[in-house]
Amino acid sequence: MGEKLVRFGVTVPENILAEFDLRLKQAGKDNRSDVIRQLIRSYITEERWQEEGGQVYGTVTLMYDHHSSCISKDLTSVQHDHGENIVCTTHVHVDRDTCLECVVLKGDASRIRAFVDSLGKIKGLKSLDTVITSGI
Repeated sequence: MGEKLVRFGVTVPENILAEFDLRLKQAGKDNRSDVIRQLIRSYITEERWQEEGGQVYGTVTLMYDHHSSCISKDLTSVQHDHGENIVCTTHVHVDRDTCLECVVLKGDASRIRAFVDSLGKIKGLKSLDTVITSGI
């Protein structure tokens, strides 16, 4: 059986509600409550991520030139240092020079943050993007 739902009221300016409803309609969504639940989940996840507390899940997507000096070795080293939080990785050869790597993660937000911070210090990354959720 699912979680118990609680009804509560929200007061917003009329113009904001009108745009919200318009955007829901354009997206083919007919249930405000579902969208508001997702917005609340996103808010809680972002707070957990910023406060570095609680269990989170997510991905880190990296782009890099694999010819860059020592980048593969550095990436592997950081991943081994945080192996307890890595669920899996996917490596894609984009072209002759560029690699894309996606790392799926789970664990305490502070450990995930430490992993992302360590990756960010690696020279030669073209991009590093994170998507974090709390699973609530």
